[in-house]
Amino acid sequence: MLRREVGRRSWRRETVALGTNTDPYQRAEGRYALMPGIIGALAGSGTPLSILTKGTLLRRDLPLIVDASGQVPVSLAVSLAVGDPELHKQVEPGTPTPQSRLGLIAAIRDAGLDCHVMVAPVLPHLTDSVEHLDGLLRQIALAGATGVTVFGLHLRGSTRGWFMSWLARTHPQLVGPYRELYRRGAYLPPSYRDALRARAAPLIAKYRLGGDQRRFDAAPPHPASETLQATLF
Repeated sequence: MLRREVGRRSWRRETVALGTNTDPYQRAEGRYALMPGIIGALAGSGTPLSILTKGTLLRRDLPLIVDASGQVPVSLAVSLAVGDPELHKQVEPGTPTPQSRLGLIAAIRDAGLDCHVMVAPVLPHLTDSVEHLDGLLRQIALAGATGVTVFGLHLRGSTRGWFMSWLARTHPQLVGPYRELYRRGAYLPPSYRDALRARAAPLIAKYRLGGDQRRFDAAPPHPASETLQATLF
């Protein structure tokens, strides 16, 4: 079906972003193996593509992705926002561990491809300290990443209820601060974004992770003055 769609004369070969809404390398991909055909169809039609994932199954397709990069522009990004193994088990149960994702970053770089890292979502009062960010960005840099994007948690739709319920069970002292932060909607207030930027910017520079990359995130639009090298939100 995809080959038919991208084979139409009307197709303008705009970049197709895989993973900005849901992860293309979830467990089911191991059974159904749809991504090899998708990668081949896009590259074969001359369509640029980007992939954002936290799934280490991407390793399986690295040879195909390398081949595709010889035909069209290809961008890869790995999502890694929680460096603490115990906290990771709580907020991302069933997903590859931080160490597994660091290994994926290294494998992508060993294949000769650039690898961006989405340090998102940063969780206020849980993963936004200088200590946590420094430790995580250090590991990301050692794995060979070529750039990072850092931005805070969005609480949209049903995610808000699930997250606040989890917070009440595991970190009840943070329920009040979170309600205050998100009292006006799904996004963090400008004051918090400014503070996070000020905290992360020196660390991004320290580990030389400010490389220019395609946008992989679904962050809300911000004025140009609120961005740092188009990578920090």
